[in-house]
Amino acid sequence: MDTRTEVREFLSSRRDRITPDQAGLPAYGGNRRVPGLRREEVSLLAGVSVDYYTRLERGDLSGVSDTVLDALARALQLDEAETAHLFDLARTANASPVARTPRRKAATLRPSILRLLDAMTEAPAIVRNNYFDYLAANALGRALYAPLFTTAVPNSARFAFLDPAAQEFYPEWERNTRELVAAMRGEAGRNPFDRTLTDLVGELSTRSERFRTLWAAHNVRFHRSGVKRINHPVVGEMELTYEAFELPADPGLQMSTYTAEPGSASEEKLRMLASWAATDAAASSETASAERTDA
Repeated sequence: MDTRTEVREFLSSRRDRITPDQAGLPAYGGNRRVPGLRREEVSLLAGVSVDYYTRLERGDLSGVSDTVLDALARALQLDEAETAHLFDLARTANASPVARTPRRKAATLRPSILRLLDAMTEAPAIVRNNYFDYLAANALGRALYAPLFTTAVPNSARFAFLDPAAQEFYPEWERNTRELVAAMRGEAGRNPFDRTLTDLVGELSTRSERFRTLWAAHNVRFHRSGVKRINHPVVGEMELTYEAFELPADPGLQMSTYTAEPGSASEEKLRMLASWAATDAAASSETASAERTDA
């Protein structure tokens, strides 16, 4: 990732989306050549010189202080995720060559995490890495994301953008893909020198026009909690609340769980899905046993 380009495009895109009225500034003149704020208006709001802000927006964050970054975040009305992304970009710009080495990621799941997944029987649960690979899931999690688990290493980004079935599986596909790319932007900001992540972005940019468009928008968001609608091929449409948890002892790994509102149709469909998963598992076990006997 070219950090200077990322900084330039991120700051200019945030500036373009804010009107003088939104910033509490008078809009002098009726012929503005920019869709949002001018650079001098941002510099005024941030309390820095025009020349200094221009340097920053051209991608040069070298030596920038936290105080200036905070002022920029307020001037550009950045939310929590966007502010964290700006600080990540500044950290990268000021890092030593040694610090720019990609962080070591957890290579395998610890047995205790696998036991924890297996112990969760009433809520789907999955563990993914920061490349959006689904590394493991409990029985209900595998059932929920059955269309993804047909591949050896399920990847939610490749499925969403490259598999035609995704648009039927996700009734709110446009919103889901928008949020997915915004989460990937955050990952790229935290790990700009991670070759695997860069290759994934390159692959999706090459193969998906939708991804290219969303990536160019430079939107950022945290993937922490929310509501996801899924049109499951077996039980139909469900509305589930997800909660995502970082695994502090395993850098780059995140566990997500899914629940339905008590008494809702989605809760009933989640029970049906659990029953289907149990039946399918029993049938697979019987088939495997028969094959061993025949052998």
